[in-house]
Amino acid sequence: MLRNGISALNIGLAGFADPIVAAGASVLNLDWRPPAGADPELGMLQARLEDDPDDAVGRQVAAANRDALDRLLGASPLLVDVRPAEEAIPGLTGRMLLHSGPPISWDRMCGPMRGAIIGAALFEGWAADAQAAEQLAERGEIAFDACHHRGAVGPMAGIVSPSMPVVVVENTASGNRAFATLNEGLGKVLRFGAYDDSVLERLRWFRDSLGPILARTLEANGPVDLKSITAQALQMGDEGHNRNVAATSLLVRSLAPTLVRTSTAADATAALDFLRGNDHFFLNLSMAACKASLDAAHGIPGSTVVTAMSRNGVEFGIRLSGTADEWFTAPVGVPDGLYFPGYGPEDANPDLGDSAITETCGIGGFAMAAAPAIVRFVGGSAADALNFTREMYRITLERNPTFALPPLGFAGTPTGIDARRVVESGVQPVINTGIAHKLPGVGQIGAGIARAPLSCFADALRGLAARLDVAEAA
Repeated sequence: MLRNGISALNIGLAGFADPIVAAGASVLNLDWRPPAGADPELGMLQARLEDDPDDAVGRQVAAANRDALDRLLGASPLLVDVRPAEEAIPGLTGRMLLHSGPPISWDRMCGPMRGAIIGAALFEGWAADAQAAEQLAERGEIAFDACHHRGAVGPMAGIVSPSMPVVVVENTASGNRAFATLNEGLGKVLRFGAYDDSVLERLRWFRDSLGPILARTLEANGPVDLKSITAQALQMGDEGHNRNVAATSLLVRSLAPTLVRTSTAADATAALDFLRGNDHFFLNLSMAACKASLDAAHGIPGSTVVTAMSRNGVEFGIRLSGTADEWFTAPVGVPDGLYFPGYGPEDANPDLGDSAITETCGIGGFAMAAAPAIVRFVGGSAADALNFTREMYRITLERNPTFALPPLGFAGTPTGIDARRVVESGVQPVINTGIAHKLPGVGQIGAGIARAPLSCFADALRGLAARLDVAEAA
């Protein structure tokens, strides 16, 4: 029976295979772990929420997820306008600022978010200097709310103030809108917590010049199909989060002729020079498009589809379609990445930003297979980029046929994160991200890869089960 030697499959601890290998046998180690982290109660709860045609809860969950996926895949996000935030975003009035991530108060905010708030207060003219801006926040004279609560998304600190111009993205399939500020570029920028004169000067130019230029251009040009641009960009080396070279180029190509016709020569030159020098300009439009798509799939009772993943520099939070606007949070860690010269992990703030809305929608880190060049920016290898996408298929319900990935035989991107699959497999959603310095006023110091904490998804399933009255049955 053993004439050809022993070939073994080891399921469990890798150490179990050591004596067999020492004896000269061949062993294949299977990377296996018990479902639901070996938590029997959670595992039973996850099983109770499975699609079961013979169970009322199972039928409801299956139907709800099908509805959520149809809305997400059928979304049609168009860039329709650029307006001051106070005109575009409902309820953004007075001394109110929106921020990224789950709700958080000033006393708990991280350094880069505080820095961005100081910069926004200076930009709005609410304070004469940084100290006065901090005192306004400390006295409670600035109101704060999460971007996600207002149909908006913001990268990194995510600060949106009333006078900032925002892109207006309409999902024509469902009629809902989403908003995001204009992208400032890389380095010393407000979203990373910087607020010196160069940052404020750029924000004023956005308000007084670039925003109105883009508004006039869109009025004359008509809406821009962001889903189509994203689909093309994925086949040109972008992934829709940290690499946006192709998408930005496609956007500028579609708008430039009308921009030139509707602007003075000086304004057109300044706008196009800025866009040419900012490969990340499309990021904020990508985020708003994903937000508009996912909001259409949000609020479906019984659905286990994740409709938001976000970080505020202190907590990581997710929302499920089936649990309305409830957040499920856990402490957030520092990304694993590459740092600018002179900086390292000890300087980094824990991860922050609403930009994980791209991964939630099936692009960004989920589409890294399309963008092997991204590893030069966030670390890893080209093989890692392919493997990240393959791994994300394990925790999603669909492949988006619109977003085809050439390196994977034009397979669609993994779309529709299922909290059940995350809990069952233990596979953490991967996120491409920038890295901010932990102190206010410094700015970006690198970029890398982050993983969503598993406990958020376990808590979300418990929350959904409570809504469906299956917690006790589990």
